[in-house]
Amino acid sequence: MRILLADDEPTIAITLQDALVGAGHQVWVASDTATALELLASKEPDVVLTDVRMPGKGGLEVLARSRELAPDRPVIVMTAFGTIDQAVEAMRMGAHNYVQKPFRNQAIVSMVGTLARVRDLEAENAALRAELAAAKPFEGFVGSAPSMRAVFDRIRTVAPTDATVLIEGESGTGKEVAARAIHQASTRSNGPFVALSCAALPETLLEAELFGHEKGAFTDARREKRGRFEMADKGTIFLDDIDDMPLAVQVKLLRVLQERTIERLGSETERKIDIRVVAATKLSLRKLADEKRFREDLYYRINVVPIHLPPLRERIEDLPILLAHMLQRHGGGRHFDVAKSTLTLMQRYRWPGNVRELENSVQRAVALAPASGELQLSDLVPLDERWRGATEVDDGQVRPLREVLRRLEIEHIKKALAHCGGHRSQTAELLGISRKVLWEKMRDFSITAPGEAPPEDEAAASH
Repeated sequence: MRILLADDEPTIAITLQDALVGAGHQVWVASDTATALELLASKEPDVVLTDVRMPGKGGLEVLARSRELAPDRPVIVMTAFGTIDQAVEAMRMGAHNYVQKPFRNQAIVSMVGTLARVRDLEAENAALRAELAAAKPFEGFVGSAPSMRAVFDRIRTVAPTDATVLIEGESGTGKEVAARAIHQASTRSNGPFVALSCAALPETLLEAELFGHEKGAFTDARREKRGRFEMADKGTIFLDDIDDMPLAVQVKLLRVLQERTIERLGSETERKIDIRVVAATKLSLRKLADEKRFREDLYYRINVVPIHLPPLRERIEDLPILLAHMLQRHGGGRHFDVAKSTLTLMQRYRWPGNVRELENSVQRAVALAPASGELQLSDLVPLDERWRGATEVDDGQVRPLREVLRRLEIEHIKKALAHCGGHRSQTAELLGISRKVLWEKMRDFSITAPGEAPPEDEAAASH
């Protein structure tokens, strides 16, 4: 790697330069801002290491100029005690990372080595991209849209490293699938993959679940228990819904990321762990940090390599191959086709539940289908109000489409009732609606269940 090292402290500059050269890198040293800016333009380094405070405008000016010349070039900022605010500002400006003085030279060498491996992998992936962009399933994913090919490339690039990954995406886009893909393609694939939703537990239970506890640590702690971090040793831990993690637990997570040690509840002994952290969020952590609802320092530690999973509506061209894959997966050996007109209407829907909603629709359709054949819109259409308001057609077509969907909904309810032998609770569960809503639809549409008359009043729905 070609490295620009900008620092006005000779002792730090000389020893760090020696360590980097010893690791096989080429290093240019600048002791002031002006020299650093000249070397940026003339040497075109691969990586920039810059102190925040130097003669001239300082490291932030070096960072800004580097971003202008090469936006993707990593810049690592070095800060002394009392300059942490400037380090945070540097991260906002696009710095790759920051280290606080005093630091071990080997830590910088290791950081640069990771960047070198990522660069080499990106070059290798660029040469293989045409072959790897095939639409066949990739580690649980199916898709050929450009946005998904970019996701596949990013996973392949980052997986062999130990970099922390932040997966961003709406609910139902496949964030855990992405996390497992990263683990399976990594050198840790033989180790454990441990997943935990930060939204599933209250603060006290979440802390105990993550860090474990000793016997007697709290009232119900009748025996010692390993936490998820310990379970993930030599493997990967996936922290889903990290946007829901309480601030008090965030403080402890920050320490884990910095020190790679944990302390069980009720213990005074630190335990070393060797883990790779992958986190996922359905909300913008940057926005939450600005609103003081998420620690800013933790955000920068987690957001080392971001991966954005696009919602289904932004890669709707993948819907036909997703549908074919799901029908094959859930068809139980039966063969199903989908009418072209049905596909057209499905591609107009916005799919707020994303791929998960599509898969639920497929599973429901296959469960109700008597045999192989062609599935119609009445088999796959979501049975809630969102569908009727979400079709992207002009005003002249909205009313006819609503009328068609109303008729198809009636047919779908009748088919579900027949499948469940007229049992309303089972029918409501199969359709994903409450028994009361089913009763109301049967009343409004004058639907009669097999072997009985339509309900006469609302009270019938509660019995």
